[in-house]
Parts: sequence; C-alpha cells; structure tokens
Amino acid sequence: MAVMARPAWVDDAAGFSFVAREWDKSAAVSGAWFDAVLANRIVEQWPRWFRHTEGRWGGKPFVLTKWQACIVRLLFGWKLADGYRLYRRLLLWIARKNGKSEFLAALGLAFFLVDGEFGGQAYAFASSEAQARIVFEKAKTMVTLSPELMKEITPAADSLFVQSLRAKFVPLSGKAVGKHGLSASVILGDEMHEWRDGELMNTLHQSTSARDQPIELLASTAGLKGRGYGEVIFDESRRIERESRGEGAIADTLVVIFAAEPEDDWTDEQVWYKANPNLGVSPTLRFLREECAKAKDAPRLEADFRRYYLNQWIGTADRWIPLDKWDAGAPDKERWRKIEMEMLGRKRRACFGGLDLSSTSDLTALVWIFPPDGADTRWLILPRLWVPAASIELRARRDRVGYDAWAKSGAIRETEGNSVDYATIRKQVIADAERFDVQNLAVDRLFQGHETAVTLAESGVPVEFFGQGFYSMSPAAKDFERLAISSQLDAGGHPCMRWQVDHVAYKQDDAGNIKPSKVRSSEKIDGVVALIMAIGVAFRPGDGPSVYETRGVLAI
Repeated sequence: MAVMARPAWVDDAAGFSFVAREWDKSAAVSGAWFDAVLANRIVEQWPRWFRHTEGRWGGKPFVLTKWQACIVRLLFGWKLADGYRLYRRLLLWIARKNGKSEFLAALGLAFFLVDGEFGGQAYAFASSEAQARIVFEKAKTMVTLSPELMKEITPAADSLFVQSLRAKFVPLSGKAVGKHGLSASVILGDEMHEWRDGELMNTLHQSTSARDQPIELLASTAGLKGRGYGEVIFDESRRIERESRGEGAIADTLVVIFAAEPEDDWTDEQVWYKANPNLGVSPTLRFLREECAKAKDAPRLEADFRRYYLNQWIGTADRWIPLDKWDAGAPDKERWRKIEMEMLGRKRRACFGGLDLSSTSDLTALVWIFPPDGADTRWLILPRLWVPAASIELRARRDRVGYDAWAKSGAIRETEGNSVDYATIRKQVIADAERFDVQNLAVDRLFQGHETAVTLAESGVPVEFFGQGFYSMSPAAKDFERLAISSQLDAGGHPCMRWQVDHVAYKQDDAGNIKPSKVRSSEKIDGVVALIMAIGVAFRPGDGPSVYETRGVLAI
C-alpha cells in the first residue's frame, strides 16, 4: 500500500535534517511510493537478526538508534512504480566511534538476505584488503552470534555463503585489477577518505548493471584535504544534498552527513552532537572532553580532533609546536652554553642520541638527550650542529636566517671548506661516547648513515639504524610532541634549535602517522629531526637499559 503523507517517525526525527529532506525528495519522484509494512518490519526484526560484535555491547541485540532506524526505513521503504527500490546508494559521513562499521556490516547483511537475489554477490572493500576485512569480519561475527542468520548463512574464513541462493559475501583488496568479471548486487565501501582513486569503486559500480536493484553502501569519516578520491565523493555528497529539490535532484542516492560547520566553535560540547549522533554512548562525553583538553594547546591535535570527532575535512597545521610551550621548557635561556659541562659532572646519567647527516653543503645535526633525573622533570637537550664555513655567509643572506650570528655565538659549528666533514662529526661522536653514558645513537639508515654507523659501531658506539619514513618516525614524533607541548624539553634556550622548532611542521598519512616536515626549502629542521630520533631510541632502546628502568615512567 502506498504511503505518501509524512509518518510520525519522520516528524519525530526533526533533529536529523536529512530525514525530512530525503522523504520530501523521494515523495516528489513520479510513481514512487513508501512500503511502510516492509520498512517497519525490517526495523522491528533488526535486534532479532543482528547482535553487536564487541565492547560492552558484544553479543547483545543490535537495537537501532533513531538515526540508524531512519536510514533503514528510507533505504528499504521507498520504491518505484515497478516495485524495485528507489535508493541505490547510501553516502554516510559520520565522526569516528559512532558505530559506522558495525552499522555498515549489518546493513550489508540485511540487503544480502532480504533481496533474495539468486547468485547474489556482496563485496566489502576499502583502501586495502585489511581495512575491508574489518567490515567483513564484523558481518561474519554477527552471523555466528545469530541463530536466525546461521540457518541461512554458512561462514568460512574468507566468505559468507547462502546455499539456497548460491549467494556469496566476500572482502576485496583495494585494487581494481582482476575484478572486471564481478556482478555485484551489494557493495560495502568503508573509509572513503583513504581511497587514492575511484577506480575500484567505478569497477564495482559498473558490475551492478545486470542487477535489478543493487545497493551501494558507502561510509566514512572526513579525511585530510587534497589526499585522494574521498574528498571528491564528499563534495558530490554536499552537491546532492544542496540539489535535493527540483529537476536536478539525484533521487537514487541517500546522503547522510553528520558534521560540524567550519565556523562552529570546535570546543563547544553542543557542537559535538552535530557530528556524533551517538554521543554519550559511543563516543563518551568523558573521552571527547579529554581529547578536546589535549587539543587546545596543540595545533596538530586540534586538527585531528576536528577531523575525527567533528567530521571536518582538515589540512595539516602550518606550525606544529607552540613556541611558548617550547620556551617554557627552558627557564634559563642561557643554559644551552652550560648543559655540556653539567652533564660531564653526571657521568652516570643515561644519554641517548640522534644523528641526522645532511648533504655535503647542508646543516648536519647530532643531538644528545638526557632523561629526567631525581626531582628534575625535564629532558635536557645538547645539540651539536655543523655547517660548512664557506656557506655560512651565503646561507644567512639567501635564507635570511641567522647562521652567521649563531656561528659567532657557538650555537652552530663550522667545518672547513664548502662541504660537511663527516670525519670531524664521527670524531665528535666517538669523543662524546667516551664522556657520556651513551645508551644508544640513532643514525639514518639511508644517505651517508650506513657507512658512518658502521664506522661508529666499530669504535664501540652503540648504534641503531633509524628510518625516516612515517612508520619509523611516527611514534617518536608523537613522543616529541607530547614532551614539547608539556614543556618537558629543555634545550636551554639554544637559539638555532628554537628557530627550528618554530619552523618545523609535520606531514601526516591517512593512518594518522606523522613525521617532521619543513614548509619551505630554506627552513632547515635537521636539529629537530635528530632530536626526534634520539627520543625514538630513548623510548625504544636497543641493548642498553630502558629509560623506564633508570627513572620510571614519566607522567605527562
């Protein structure tokens, strides 16, 4: 029976703008009608069919929240005159930890079974097979937890199979290669913000052409601007949202966006509800309050908070470490001149180092760090920075950076000629290793690092190769960030290190890994890179004793 007047559940969902908008859009489609009986039955049967897969709800019936129930009713209920579904695609954008993947898995299973498509093919995909398996494994767990579903579906390691329909549900890798022979009836695409391109999505979409009422279920949280195909889909989602009325309306796509507006105050708790319809349950208010508090003093954490929990597309911050936090770590701005002698008087104090070897004409940095000792809460930093003498005047004039003043003050050292003398640097490292209690020295495994590391190791210096990619640098970079923002790093006001901290930015990949970056080519940040490497081996030591063993865990 056709139902065209707005039902009570639409008016009851006034807080979710997409519900009335999509209802009105669908009602305007010629011949479209709403199957209230089917829509209500799906919502009522949902807890019987599906159970939650983890956490405190694990194993409990999956009772749809209001916004989820609205999506289910719209997707299943609206039909065309021929009886087939009106909606062929869902574009869901929602903040992290609101049960997106759980909901997506259950939706996929529901369409997989309710449609009763003989020879049906359901595919879960993402930027990688590992990511796609998250949704697939949730779907498989739901099947094993449900006596109703187990009657119909046979779970295997890499598939779900319905014998009566000869239908299958499998995860896919993130590449389009080898998938042109598929005939998808249900498509589940997760984490759109990580998609490098739309090739696989387009391949799967084209594979639905032989199906009477295929469904594409796509969901994601916002990502980093300019990083891939996800932003293209988000822009399309906004356009479909704007053009939901009139001749240009795209009737077969349900767009649901939970996100704060760019002008919203990101610290306002009421704003958080815009992106988190499950706020108070998952994520919890306590969690978001704690994350917000951390982010108020950290540009990168603010960007992450707005991206993950306000569902806003964000670029990386231009600057990484607030200079006032760095300065607060050094009450004595002239201590940099005395740190070496102080540490020579405490030979049993553990020491960790990072050596960032530059090209022959650039800045080279050796940075030693000394963990907190006794009542002291700060990590002491002893930088040794070298620049070829012949390039100092040119570099100061060209880059407009005070290399000449730093050289006169002793903040940086000169090496003879127009190139860095690696022998001089190795000699200094060996001398320092004899004077300080060096536990580990991180050396870049690339460039000149391998030869230098071998030479130093032969001289008795405990060396560890340290990569400068995202995977290697990210844990240390985040430790550096936490220590710097909490003013626990004391370089004694060292002028060159201070300048580098003020100019260092960061790069971030789609997985949230970070590493240091210079915004402009003139901004040499080798000292910061060496410092991060030193922190990396201090928190992940090699053969020497752990910093935790020598002084305990540092609470920040």
